[in-house]
Amino acid sequence: MPDIHHFALFLLSGLLLNLTPGADMLFIISRSAGQGVRAGAMAALGVGAGCLVHVTAAAVGLSALIAASDVAFGVVKWLGAAYLVWLGIGLLRAKTPAQGSRATAEPMPAAPLRAVFWQGVLTNVLNPKIVLFFLAFLPQFVGPAPGGQGWAFLLLGVVFTVNGTLFNLGVAWVAARARGRMAGVGRMQRLALWVRRVTGLVFVGFGLRLALASRL
Repeated sequence: MPDIHHFALFLLSGLLLNLTPGADMLFIISRSAGQGVRAGAMAALGVGAGCLVHVTAAAVGLSALIAASDVAFGVVKWLGAAYLVWLGIGLLRAKTPAQGSRATAEPMPAAPLRAVFWQGVLTNVLNPKIVLFFLAFLPQFVGPAPGGQGWAFLLLGVVFTVNGTLFNLGVAWVAARARGRMAGVGRMQRLALWVRRVTGLVFVGFGLRLALASRL
């Protein structure tokens, strides 16, 4: 049986992460703005499929690693804690919703829907930050029960992916309806900035919690 702790907190944290603009969201918005809601939806589904690759890797690798060695657990713990704190501080210091990347998602040249899907897969799979996030984030909600950790990682990852995909489909729909409109952009940017800051505080807290943990 999966050994999962603080599931409600996991859902809230996942929601905050999904609300935070990143490369995946910008890709989805770009496709919706350039080709309409169908292309945006295919981009969102591709991103979700890519996320499942990371989930499977985390479920197989992390569960085996944690079960095998206390030293390996310590390495994962401290690296994960440092990454979460670093990520949280970066979000807290943000001055714009997408600092360090394009402030707005410009439409991309048209492409077949199948190609858009695979572009979404690669956008997610080839992002090393997603790998680090799953390595640092998922273990905090998995208990120590032997034999159930792999299933717990997999279940949490699938829940996170499904929720994220539903949110991204909503983003695609909104972006498609707003094609060519600039009204409300400033308000949305301010909202995104506060979401990033709240998420930053949550991630710093997770990092400190993970650093103080004696065992997952």
